[in-house]
Amino acid sequence: MNLDEMTPAEIVRELDKYIIGQKDAKRTVAIALRNRARRKRLPDSIRDEVSPKNIIMIGPTGVGKTEIARRISKLSNTPFVKVEATKYTEVGYVGRDVESMVRDLMGTAVQMTKKEMAEARKSQVDTQVEERLLDLLLPADSKPKKGPHDVDSTALEDATKTTREKFRQFLAEGRFEDREVEITVTGKPAAHGVELLAGGNLEDIENTLQSLGSIFGGRGKKRKVSIKRAREILTEEETEKSVDQEQVVEIAKERVEQMGIIFIDEIDKVAGNKGGHSGPDVSREGVQRDILPIVEGSKISTKWGMIDTTHILFIAAGAFHVSKPSDLIPELQGRFPLRVELDELTAADFLRILKEPENAIIKQYIELMKTEDVQLIFTDEALDRISDIAYSVNSNTENIGARRLYTIMERLLEEISFSASEQAGQTVTVDQQYVDERLASIMENEDLSRYIL
Repeated sequence: MNLDEMTPAEIVRELDKYIIGQKDAKRTVAIALRNRARRKRLPDSIRDEVSPKNIIMIGPTGVGKTEIARRISKLSNTPFVKVEATKYTEVGYVGRDVESMVRDLMGTAVQMTKKEMAEARKSQVDTQVEERLLDLLLPADSKPKKGPHDVDSTALEDATKTTREKFRQFLAEGRFEDREVEITVTGKPAAHGVELLAGGNLEDIENTLQSLGSIFGGRGKKRKVSIKRAREILTEEETEKSVDQEQVVEIAKERVEQMGIIFIDEIDKVAGNKGGHSGPDVSREGVQRDILPIVEGSKISTKWGMIDTTHILFIAAGAFHVSKPSDLIPELQGRFPLRVELDELTAADFLRILKEPENAIIKQYIELMKTEDVQLIFTDEALDRISDIAYSVNSNTENIGARRLYTIMERLLEEISFSASEQAGQTVTVDQQYVDERLASIMENEDLSRYIL
């Protein structure tokens, strides 16, 4: 589905397929996404004046903040990147430069645009690759040379054409997949220039050196590979040739600046406590101040040119167990005007998470056991009991949200998973009695459950 064309109700319905509850968060995100599409339809005189309403999601871990971001990213045609606030540090400290989140977003958009343009030219690329494969199978020096007194040269050429057509048919049928041919492999050309960074970290420096290497080290080397591998290499080469790199960058840049989304997770980890700053927390406020101009709107230098962040939508999320949203610097708080709180999960929510989503945990385990020819069945009473246990353990120990279900399910099905290969052809039913036998002893010992569940 095209995110730009989806209504808020359609976006919420799409999120409902994978995320249980959190109605307010879904609605807020859906409206923010729709407003970006509405902005594109405004007259030029007012369009630039409408800025995105950035969102901050507040809620305990495991309730769906990051999952909302993951599902948004899967709604295609929108450049999206998810970053962790904790991997950034203030300029002058060891860590990633905050501006690299914009470079990551642009890199994602370039790859997305290149893939789309390559798909549009797929038939043309496939034709070119087929001809090059035939050239490898029938080298030019093996073709008959036409001489002035050679009466049979025409017949030989016809025979060569017939052979080429037969080889073409064999290629289509997959008969030559394992045959080896000699191919010249060249390094990829520099994508769009080199990004010169001052004071960058090792990752940024490595990327720059790779770009320099692709410019100065373009000499090819011969390799013997199978036709199957040669097809992959040649397809990549022909795709690069067929796609106009400058056009890719122009389209990607437009998408990033007008429709890009950056999801900043763990924003609470850079919210310093009010009062003194010392020790390892010294750079927290600095990270916030480095993020501020990007969220406000500034031009960031990348190897694809300058990127304006004014109309990029920023969604931040954090559990805020220790700190509070008010611990963020006031300027940054003002740049996230929409705040939405996500609810803690109840036993009823855990039951729905087990059964309803398209990627439900129960469905995953059933399919995994099917690979061993074991039929796994869960009774309704067993699912109710699992949900109650997950809620109880979350209430009595650390509340890790829906992730608690994974630890409980792994513990519950440990014996079945271990011996599944020896139970091929059998049906295993997980009922309430089985759940109690596997988990009751751990539930009774709260201290033990802190470490196991």
